Amino acid sequence: MGLSVDGLTKDYPTRSGVLSVLRAVTLEVSRGEAVAIMGPSGSGKSTFLQILGTLERPTAGTVMLDGLDPFAVDDESLARFRNRHIGFVFQDHHLLPQFNVLENVLLPTLVARAATTDANAFARMLLDRVGLTHRLDHRPAELSGGERQRVALARALILKPPLLLADEPTGNLDRDNAATVSELLLELHREQNTILIAVTHSPELATKFSKRFEMNDGSLVALS
Repeated sequence: MGLSVDGLTKDYPTRSGVLSVLRAVTLEVSRGEAVAIMGPSGSGKSTFLQILGTLERPTAGTVMLDGLDPFAVDDESLARFRNRHIGFVFQDHHLLPQFNVLENVLLPTLVARAATTDANAFARMLLDRVGLTHRLDHRPAELSGGERQRVALARALILKPPLLLADEPTGNLDRDNAATVSELLLELHREQNTILIAVTHSPELATKFSKRFEMNDGSLVALS
């Protein structure tokens, strides 16, 4: 079981014709593997991640996660699939400012109607793993950038999704916080046996991943 991408294409209509952002991208990733994708701005990295995260539908090609095709269902079912099967860590953490740390981590369980005592205990365990047990009642504005990103990492893992997507997860962090978050990202990925795919401009982060690719002009090329 894992992630299978075959012939993935994404086109956008423009006044001057069709703009091809992704060109027949193919990728196979098994559970427990970590993939880093590098490449210049505008090469299609973020679009690729958005399609893997089911935030956009492809023009052509297929995405299969653990044998399931998320794009074969209606939008309501797709939203449920995304909530249950995919965890996101963005460059901008997207925490809700009115909720405290624990509540932000538990938000996906409310959407999934899985807010139970066990979920609460698991959230507390994840926050302990990322070193934020002393911050449970704090709101995002009271946290540092590195702390906010660690909350986002715990939130991404709360429903134990098979696929974890990270878009520039250390892009807004200083060197020390970037190192801490990247190590936690990879440690928790291994512990949860997820598929981890990260888009990054950081060669330092990319070298920590077992598989590395470059996106160039909409095509994905393996790096040695």
